[in-house]
Amino acid sequence: QVQLVDSGGGLVQAGGSLRLSCAASGRTFNSAAMGWFRQAPGKEREFVAAINWNGVSTYLTDSVKGRFTISRDNAKNTVYLQMNSLKPEDTAVYSCAARRQSWLSSTYYSPNEYAYWGQGTQVTVSS
Repeated sequence: QVQLVDSGGGLVQAGGSLRLSCAASGRTFNSAAMGWFRQAPGKEREFVAAINWNGVSTYLTDSVKGRFTISRDNAKNTVYLQMNSLKPEDTAVYSCAARRQSWLSSTYYSPNEYAYWGQGTQVTVSS
């Protein structure tokens, strides 16, 4: 069992930066692949980033490549999403998620691949 708590969201101007954190509890965190998703009002949940258990494999959706970075610190049971050069279209509720497995499957972008979810943190980017 893994419990996830998201934090770090807020209001920022376009071009600014935020770092989201996902603190996990539960002894299986270090062996869990993790992901970040976002959901804007009136839109479906969207994949943002994923990372395997040791951080060697990472994936980013095309719209955030070159701007966002996913990382993890297993000693601190925390996954991060560093977001730079933010745009108004990045505005959404961001949630982290954990798989039961340590690896990322070929469908790492699907919410159905993740068993545990954080409560979400609001990111608002003003123009």
